[in-house]
Amino acid sequence: MNQQTTITGIPTTWVGPLRVSGEALAPNGTHTEVAVPLATYETPLWPSVGRGASISREIEGGIRTVIVDERMTRSVLFVAESAIGAEAAARAIRHRTPELEAVVEAGSNHCRLIEIHPEIVGNLLFVRFAFRTNDASGHNMVTQASDSLMERILSWNLGLDYGSVSGNFCSDKKATAVNGILGRGRNVVAEILLPHEVVERRLRSTAEKMTEIVIRKDLVGSTIAGALRSANAHYANMLLAFYLATGQDAANIVEGSQGITYAENRPEGLYFSTTLPHLIVGTVGNGKDLPHVDEALERLGCREDREPGANSRRLAALMAATVLCGELSLLAAQTNPGELMDTHRQMERKADEQRAAETPTDSAHREDGEAA
Repeated sequence: MNQQTTITGIPTTWVGPLRVSGEALAPNGTHTEVAVPLATYETPLWPSVGRGASISREIEGGIRTVIVDERMTRSVLFVAESAIGAEAAARAIRHRTPELEAVVEAGSNHCRLIEIHPEIVGNLLFVRFAFRTNDASGHNMVTQASDSLMERILSWNLGLDYGSVSGNFCSDKKATAVNGILGRGRNVVAEILLPHEVVERRLRSTAEKMTEIVIRKDLVGSTIAGALRSANAHYANMLLAFYLATGQDAANIVEGSQGITYAENRPEGLYFSTTLPHLIVGTVGNGKDLPHVDEALERLGCREDREPGANSRRLAALMAATVLCGELSLLAAQTNPGELMDTHRQMERKADEQRAAETPTDSAHREDGEAA
């Protein structure tokens, strides 16, 4: 049976620009302003993120970002005769780390082994490898490297048999705790300090109300729901829209949206932050050669001639800042009874009127989400 590939059209708007700072975006403590593409059927997302973006332009330095860590992981599975044999093999593997680093380097110009973490369950030996993958998200790169590492380890005759090249301790596209603890993808924090006057004028709220809703809804509500290392209102909304517009593997929002929103009511204003500890993105690899994706990455400044990994770090920082904009706007609306639903109705009514007046091509490429 022949398979036919087509491109699915998703309404896309460039929102912003956002005012952002941080080493991944602007050197020497300066800031830059960048519009971001959001591909979504949930069109109220555009003006909601647009409000946060507009507010960021009122703040000196805008949204500050920092890349805390970056790595991609693959956990392989070996089967030993006993737990004693598995523990002895784990010690041997860690002792010969330099040899394994050389195996990875010989097989790739970009992939580098940076950490080995074994876990033993009965006679099963899970070995979680962490790699640097530069500008690629690295799924295929680390699988290829792990194949080579397993082959080398099995050649040492440590009493191990092959189990799987992916043992679910990675953990790939699943909501788990291990990614936040040991790291996977880019660990990014975005933060902003809003003067009280800005909170009241632009968000129709107060720093006290915003801090209360973050604690009561995001932190306590998520805890009683049984969330795994996650406390936020809707990170997945912004991430999926950004992922689809920039050719990312959209299934990675499962772990990517496990992040924590935090806020403080300070004398000088509202401190507000979004922490995304395992944001898996890339600027090269599968999907990045599609014309609309290539155009989006170029417009975002993620096609520049920089040191390896710098373009992906820039993309990750922009995503974290975009998440902050959407999270800030939605939570502010929820501090006021009825505002969220009323706003959605108004946005949908305006969107219906705009669609009726536009051609299909026009509606798929709107500019400036705040006005959408």
